[in-house]
Amino acid sequence: MAVSTPKKSNIQQEVKAVGFYVGDEEYAVYIHNVREIYPMTEIRKIPKAPKFVEGVINLRGSIIPIIDLRRRFDMSPTDLTKFNSKILIVELDKNQIGMIVDNVSEVMNFNMNDIEKAPPMFAANIDSQYISGVAKIEERLVILLNIEKLLSFEEKNALKSLG
Repeated sequence: MAVSTPKKSNIQQEVKAVGFYVGDEEYAVYIHNVREIYPMTEIRKIPKAPKFVEGVINLRGSIIPIIDLRRRFDMSPTDLTKFNSKILIVELDKNQIGMIVDNVSEVMNFNMNDIEKAPPMFAANIDSQYISGVAKIEERLVILLNIEKLLSFEEKNALKSLG
């Protein structure tokens, strides 16, 4: 009697992410980090805030610091009153922050096998420490942001004091 060995499972872990654009590049963050997508609104400026901090908003009684991803990535600024601009409210270390993006594209489904380490060419546009990988979705390459590394420890503490 032959003993059969168990076959390796080909089950692929499915991942969901929220896709968005900053400039011409398409990015995504894992959906479990996203609390909501908020329309562009008036942002109250904060004196002496770090250069990438646009200010704060009042979101249903909570003060939420807002960062401008274009500034964070050292990209040229854009008109924040632009029709498509949105604020992605994400959770970062049990605090909520808003990230200004040029446009939100879609909720994406892909497998962990579709994610590869970011090639060095991506570091030309944004600091590679912010990138957790690149997902191949259909014919597109989507840069997955690691929002935990988007801000340094000091910057996170500075934002906590704003909220």
